[in-house]
Amino acid sequence: MLMMQKFVALFLLGALAAAHTSPSPAVQGSDNRATAYYHFAMGHLYAELAGMYGNRSEYVDKAIEHYKAAIQADPGASFLAQELTDLYIQAGRLREAVVEAEQMLKRDPGNVEAHRILGRIYTRMIGDPATGRLDEAMLRRATEQFEQVTAKDPSDVDAWVTLGRLYRMAQNSVDAEKAFQKALELDPDNEYALHGLALLYSDLGDTRTAVEMWRRLAERNPHPRVLRALASSLTQARDYKGAIETLRRALQLAPKDLEIKRDLAENLLLREEYDEAARFYEELAQAQPRDPQYPLRLSQIYRQQRDLAKAREAHQRAQALDPNSLEVQYNEVNLLEAEGRFGEAIARLRRILDSTARVAYGPPEKANRVILLERLGLMYRAGEQPEEAVAAFRQMAELDPDLGARAAAHIIETYRAVKQFDRAAQESEAALQRYPNDRMLRLLRASLLADLGRAGEAVAEARKLLENNKDRDTYLALAQLYEKTKDFSAMAQVLEEAERQSESDEEKEIIYFMRGAMFERMKRFDEAEAEFRKVLKMNPKNASALNYLGYMFADRAVNLDEALDLIRRAVELEPYNGAFLDSLGWVYYRLGRLDEAERFLRRALELVPRDPTVNDHLGDVYYRQGRIEEAIAQWQAALREWETASKAEFDPDEVAKVRMKLEGAKTRLAKEASRPAQPK
Repeated sequence: MLMMQKFVALFLLGALAAAHTSPSPAVQGSDNRATAYYHFAMGHLYAELAGMYGNRSEYVDKAIEHYKAAIQADPGASFLAQELTDLYIQAGRLREAVVEAEQMLKRDPGNVEAHRILGRIYTRMIGDPATGRLDEAMLRRATEQFEQVTAKDPSDVDAWVTLGRLYRMAQNSVDAEKAFQKALELDPDNEYALHGLALLYSDLGDTRTAVEMWRRLAERNPHPRVLRALASSLTQARDYKGAIETLRRALQLAPKDLEIKRDLAENLLLREEYDEAARFYEELAQAQPRDPQYPLRLSQIYRQQRDLAKAREAHQRAQALDPNSLEVQYNEVNLLEAEGRFGEAIARLRRILDSTARVAYGPPEKANRVILLERLGLMYRAGEQPEEAVAAFRQMAELDPDLGARAAAHIIETYRAVKQFDRAAQESEAALQRYPNDRMLRLLRASLLADLGRAGEAVAEARKLLENNKDRDTYLALAQLYEKTKDFSAMAQVLEEAERQSESDEEKEIIYFMRGAMFERMKRFDEAEAEFRKVLKMNPKNASALNYLGYMFADRAVNLDEALDLIRRAVELEPYNGAFLDSLGWVYYRLGRLDEAERFLRRALELVPRDPTVNDHLGDVYYRQGRIEEAIAQWQAALREWETASKAEFDPDEVAKVRMKLEGAKTRLAKEASRPAQPK
């Protein structure tokens, strides 16, 4: 290698000697560009020699001399200033470069090249934006220099792009956008300007425009890196299908790129294409066996597929690789819950919170702890432990006051879930005093007013939100209120408006489901069935639609075989959903399979002990089995739960049916008790 360097050096020295002995373009004529090219070539040769021989000062000096001569001959060639700046940086002579450029400006304040040199040097001295370590003074100086360059030479595309980047670093999004747009006016296909705009729009959360920029860039330069960035924006926009298609293109160009495979696996997981996602994660796990993320993702996939044995095995692999990982420990909570070990899941989550408790928390630690506290509160709520749930939500608000409104909403919902409507109302009033403009709390307040039977106030409260914000979510919330107040005509109208604002299949799915539920409550069963089938055509794994359609059939004692299939599929997807288990028990009752009906209804009652419908169904099963006293106990429990139900949920027809069955059972029991004993 040393011999090769000496050979190249000798060759360059020979070229330099030949150049000095022959007439230079400057001598031969007055063509400034030819002169600039000559000096650029000479400067480049000396810069190469300087690089080979440890930046020897004589070579650096000669290179600087020739670059300066080239700039003097052709001031408009911006790349010459870049070459000179790079040489100064390579030789570690930044201070000298700054002094010379400042002297140039003193002699000639309009010297654009001096501004370019200073701007590039200051830019190099800013620091690393990725780590957040920025020299604010250098950022300001670099920006000032490039503002001078663009003012004196508005046609300099590179300067506009650099200025856009500097503004973006300073979080000046307005001027950054203007700078990048100016660069595109001068060069519509400029990749650096498109790239800068794409990043800027991503920063601003404008994913739609960011995707547009990345698409334009990918059309011009379908490089794997660009395609991967486009896919990332599509993922942010929740267009997982588009992201997957884009990443497949990138993988064709770079079939061994593990980062592309990882992004593709992630999007397949998000789109619930579990089999293919698992295949990619298995490949990644083999390629990088020490990375715990891959077995962790496999555990999550197998858990979603209800293959809990494989989920547990993959989790143990991840745990062995990184037992202290918070994400791995949290996966254990999810896995225990999926296994139906709810008490252990809560205890495990509490241990995580205790082991990570600190006097003070940095931003990432605080964000993680808030997630854990919120999850703990939700688990306590599901487990009928309202006071523990409320305590967790209050801790969440104390840790991050910016989430106070969200925590308050959780507390209100917790008291509603256990039918403590007065306490829910008190919390709602207090929360709105603290956060009077919070949209979520106002919608929740409207829903609570409906629970309390104040339908007119509820609708008026929700309609206030439409005055300034006619968005889809508000229309959906209003539709739910109209459902509670049984104003189905108004509900149909707001659902139509929400549907007009729905773009993705996921958004339309919600509309069809709500409309199906509306038609079912109106007893327009054929129309309800059509809506639920639309949902299932779009998403065959929509567990709520599977259950609702199956229960609707079972309740009317029609299509019982299909009802059983639909509800079984729903239970497979959510095996610990009490409402689904109630539906399964009810369809078994309709089929006359009483032992199975009893088993699933008893399990449902463990999970949703405050649902009077489950007590009613179990009473029917006991009555048909001849277990009259047990049937009476269940119907009495159903009536007690109906008495504590919200006024919006209270159904006088259902209550009348239960009372009629209860009286009939008591009469039958009395007759059987008065009947003389038969001789053996």
